[in-house]
Formats: sequence, C-alpha cells, structure tokens
Amino acid sequence: MGAAAAAAAADDENESPIKGEKKKTVPAYVKALSGSVGGIVEASCLQPIDVIKTRLQLDRVGAYKGIIHCGNTTLKTEGLRALWKGLTPFATHLTLKYALRMGSNAVFQSAFKDSNTGKISDAGRFVSGFGAGVIEALVIVTPFEVVKIRLQQQKGLSHELLKYKGPIHCAQLIIREEGLLGLWAGAAPTVMRNGTNQAVMFTAKNTFDTLLWRKNEGDGKVLLPWQSMISGFLAGTAGPVCTGPFDVVKTRLMAQSRSGIELKYKGMVHAISTIYSEEGLRALWKGLLPRLMRIPPGQAIMWGVADQVMGFYEKNYIHGLPLKA
Repeated sequence: MGAAAAAAAADDENESPIKGEKKKTVPAYVKALSGSVGGIVEASCLQPIDVIKTRLQLDRVGAYKGIIHCGNTTLKTEGLRALWKGLTPFATHLTLKYALRMGSNAVFQSAFKDSNTGKISDAGRFVSGFGAGVIEALVIVTPFEVVKIRLQQQKGLSHELLKYKGPIHCAQLIIREEGLLGLWAGAAPTVMRNGTNQAVMFTAKNTFDTLLWRKNEGDGKVLLPWQSMISGFLAGTAGPVCTGPFDVVKTRLMAQSRSGIELKYKGMVHAISTIYSEEGLRALWKGLLPRLMRIPPGQAIMWGVADQVMGFYEKNYIHGLPLKA
C-alpha cells in the first residue's frame, strides 16, 4: 500500500472507526485539566499587574499618577511582597476558574455541535462561551475576587493593623459581618463581564487559530506554544475594552464593606451612573491599561500551556495510530 493510501486509510480510521460513529473529540475533563495547569502558570507570572490594576480602580482621589507610579509607590511604602498580595486566592481562583470555564464550554459546545458533521457554528461557539463565563462568574469568580480585592486594597505591612489577616480570615469576617451574600457582592457586573469576555475570547481564539495557523478544532494538528500564545494574546484583547465599565463597577461593589455603614453604590446601574456623574466617563475605564497588560498576556500564557495539554491528548489518544506488534 502506498504512503498516500495508508494516510487516507489512517484518516478514515481516525475519523470514523465504525460507520456512522461520531468523530471523537477532546473530553471536557481534559480541557478542564488543561485550563487548570495554564491558570497556575498565569497567576504566578502576572499577580503584580493585577494588584496595580486593583489599586488604580480603587483610587478616587488621584493618589496614583499611573501604572509605573502606582507600582513604585507600592514598592517604596510596602515592599516587594506587596505586589503579590492576594496571590493565594488569585492562584486558586484562576486554577478553578479555568477548569470550570474550559470544561463547561466544552459541554455547551457539544450541545450546539451538528449531529452529523460534529462542527459548531460561530453563533454556537459565542453562546457556549457566554454560558461558560456566566457559570464561572457565579460559582468561582465573584467570591474569590471579593476576598482578593479586600486583601489588595489594604495598605501597610503591619499584620496586626490589617483588618483581614489572610484569605480564610477575610472570607470568615465578611460572612460574619455581612452575611454569606457578602461574598457575592458585585455578582451582576461580574456575570456581564465574564460572560461577554468568554463569548468573545473563545470565538476569537478559534478564528485566529484558523486564519493564522490553519488549525481547526479536532484536526489533530498541535500548535507550537508560541503560535498558541499569539492566538491567545490577540483573542484576549477585545474583551477588556468592551467590558471595562463592568470591571470597574465590579471592583467598587466588591471593595465596599456592608458592615453597619451606608453603601455608596446600591447596585450595578447605580454604580455606573454615580461614577459617571462624579468622576466622568473615562473613570468607567480606569485600570484598562493594566488590564490590557494582564489579560492578553495571561491568555497567551494560559493557551500556550492548555493547547499543549489538549494537543498531547488529541495526538496520542484520538489521532495516534496503534503501535504494531
């Protein structure tokens, strides 16, 4: 048998070992695992940018003149470790978030795939991404970010003077003073932010993979890490621009304590209107530059890792030929 015929036979075998059987795809649990590994690497690299973003978004009096000034001020007054404040909840949050995001997106996509061809439309991919974003926002993102933001907004190094001593103590204190729902402060803008972000990101990632590298999901081709990183970086740029106001409002709502004081912001719509009237339109995009410094590189790192994990599975367990005896 010639090489071309052998390749064709192998393709036929991989595509449909039994006539009428659906084409195999990477399981949801493998995609969830790939997201978890990528999340750990991303959190370790990009935590300082997230701290600076949070400080800028909470700055109402112009104490920080920009990203560099905020970073330098934090270093001088609080030391290098301050740039990794909230790392534990941030890393845990990213690991769980990406596992849930990638896994739930895979489940949603399976529901939208054509039963005959196994392909999914761009509309189906968009809706699947939005659904995954909503689930991660409610289950993982909101409570973890409430804790992270409360920790990040604390200034100073003296452990005894800090209200929140750590992630667990912070969560316990919020529940004690504000009730369980205190951990879900800012849930509405978080849902809108994450839903829109993931809808755009999953659709864009697939589009860039196809346009730049001629990679289609399930074709057995494994991108090189730098190729995945470029696609992930480009896919991660659109979301922050579109969802800037939701992110600012989310941060403000999560930062305010509900323990016995009148709340400045009553909800998402009230917060948007209040910020606009008091600080102007540009305030709704505060922290956009550090978000763009964090999210696209973060997506580049995550996809650079995740695509390798999924590619390994796809190559060895879906498209890999059985070893000859």
